[in-house]
Amino acid sequence: MTNFIGEFDCKIDAKGRLMVPAGLRKQLDPAANESFVVNRGFEPCLVLYPKNDWERISSEVNQLNQYVRKNREFVRYFYRGATELSLDGNGRVLLPKRLQQYGKIEKEVVLFAYSDRIEVWDKDTYENLLTDEPEDFANLAEEVMGNVNAQNSTKGGQDD
Repeated sequence: MTNFIGEFDCKIDAKGRLMVPAGLRKQLDPAANESFVVNRGFEPCLVLYPKNDWERISSEVNQLNQYVRKNREFVRYFYRGATELSLDGNGRVLLPKRLQQYGKIEKEVVLFAYSDRIEVWDKDTYENLLTDEPEDFANLAEEVMGNVNAQNSTKGGQDD
């Protein structure tokens, strides 16, 4: 599994091509074979997944019970617009117009790379998102991460 890290300012050219920065390409797992899948993010952004990571995530999504309506709705939305992309000889990917419209992506973008994905944000949208920083980040961190160690210790430390 890929473990990306970094934040990169980039531009989309007139044809909708995005140059994937060398710093990200170096982090790409060779198993991805310079291929990605792009789809809609949960917020108004796009998400680039290395092909091998997409296959793992898709496998998890495909295990959902299709007889449950919410699962079917999630699957439709999750896969909506998903498109396979490959790096061209210049290290660029061509973002589909429909997905660019969804993400309100025009010229300047920020690539926010973490875990197994790269979020592609319109620069202004991304900067506005981060100006809404929580009033007390320490409280948010405690709320979100405070029980992580406790959960991990109970999973591994139970005697049956």
